[in-house]
Amino acid sequence: MIRVFLTDDHETYLEGLALLLGKQKDIRISGTALNGQQLLERLPITETDILLLDLHLPDFGEEELLMKIRALVPGLKIIYLTLMRGTRYRHRLGRHDIQGYILKNTSLQELTEALQKVYEGGTYFSKDINFEDAGDDVRKTITIEEKKVMEILSRRELEVLKLICREYSNAEIAEKLFLSVSTIETHRKNLIAKLGVTNTVGLVKFALRNKLID
Repeated sequence: MIRVFLTDDHETYLEGLALLLGKQKDIRISGTALNGQQLLERLPITETDILLLDLHLPDFGEEELLMKIRALVPGLKIIYLTLMRGTRYRHRLGRHDIQGYILKNTSLQELTEALQKVYEGGTYFSKDINFEDAGDDVRKTITIEEKKVMEILSRRELEVLKLICREYSNAEIAEKLFLSVSTIETHRKNLIAKLGVTNTVGLVKFALRNKLID
């Protein structure tokens, strides 16, 4: 029996995935978490073989969270879930001994095969993901269908992105959205990480390419 812990900040997706995987005869869902903090609290007290981990969570950067997970449960097998077909993260996160990447919209059969392969000591990196270590040109760092934009970005992140593109400062955005400046700074960092860019220019390019701003 493969014990799988699921983490994703989209509750509907998380519940659906847990339901589907939980019906498989060789898989048991050992736990779930909606963010990094919940994960770090629950994981050490949960018997788990494989962690299926959303590549982008709202409260931690990818590498920071991975280092914390490794400190808590050093030998845990980790497969990242992502909506992005193009990503630069494999090389950076690979230093922390991850076992796989797979697209969120993959088939149930492929996902269960990936879990089985990793459980048996192998690795699984989806052939549909481009792992080029590109520069800050958004066309090279991320490949995304327009209809997937709303699945990758939350409503709040989209609001922040549009205001960034209108040249509002973090303080101005915080005031406009009735949030703290630190929260806006976190949203900005998450946007840069999720969209595979390195700076504000990259965010603007992404918004223009996907017709999020005029």
